[in-house]
Amino acid sequence: MQPSNEMLQIDTPENVTFDYDVSGIGSRFLAALVDTILIIVIQAVVLGALVFAFNNVDNETVNAWALAILGLISFGFFWGYYIFFEIAWNGQTPGKRWTGIRVIRMDGTPVAATEVVIRNLVRIIDLLPTAYGVGVLSMFITAKSRRVGDLAAGTVVVHDRPATRSIADLQADRARALASVSARLPVPANFPIERVTERDVQLIEEYLLRRYYLNNREQMAAHLLGSLTTRLGLGHDAFPVAEADELLVSIYRAASPRASASI
Repeated sequence: MQPSNEMLQIDTPENVTFDYDVSGIGSRFLAALVDTILIIVIQAVVLGALVFAFNNVDNETVNAWALAILGLISFGFFWGYYIFFEIAWNGQTPGKRWTGIRVIRMDGTPVAATEVVIRNLVRIIDLLPTAYGVGVLSMFITAKSRRVGDLAAGTVVVHDRPATRSIADLQADRARALASVSARLPVPANFPIERVTERDVQLIEEYLLRRYYLNNREQMAAHLLGSLTTRLGLGHDAFPVAEADELLVSIYRAASPRASASI
């Protein structure tokens, strides 16, 4: 199976770039074929059992209800199959899992129930006029081979790469790294911690995550602390340069809600 030539590039806040190989029509057709066969088989078994159960009933009212139930079951299988599996299997159905593809958001994060429901309810448009005619046309003319359901839900289908660490894994690593940061110095009594903004916290956070990889760590810490104290009206040299790194840690621990929650 040949992969698509299109790539989806995701740049994370951690300055890590993920390249996803967008799934083309071939792999998606095979996935849809497998899913359709499974739906037909499951429906045949269930509907066969119901037909057998009502076969000997002569009551016209009961038979009418039986036909209505059969129609609802057929409708539920067709629409519910995709929604159930894509929610339960994180963007995959049995067909998608077999062909190694997965539905994700355009920002690279896993799909939520809302996106799954939207992309599958819009499937009725993709099916028009027959055999996914609109859906196939949409995949040909849109970037990233997206059908109408994907455009409506903000999703894309990519080749799954289980060995690649996900964005969620990196975010968890980031949270653990920040939670392990400990303050050795108290925040100075004259430091207006209540005036530290969310942007200040974000800048300090980025420094803390990268400080062990910086060649000019001391200068960077002094510059960051100096800029912060200048903005707060304390002056650029309000605190010793040698303590800049530790003071940034203390300020971060005191000002960040996430840091406070992890103590």
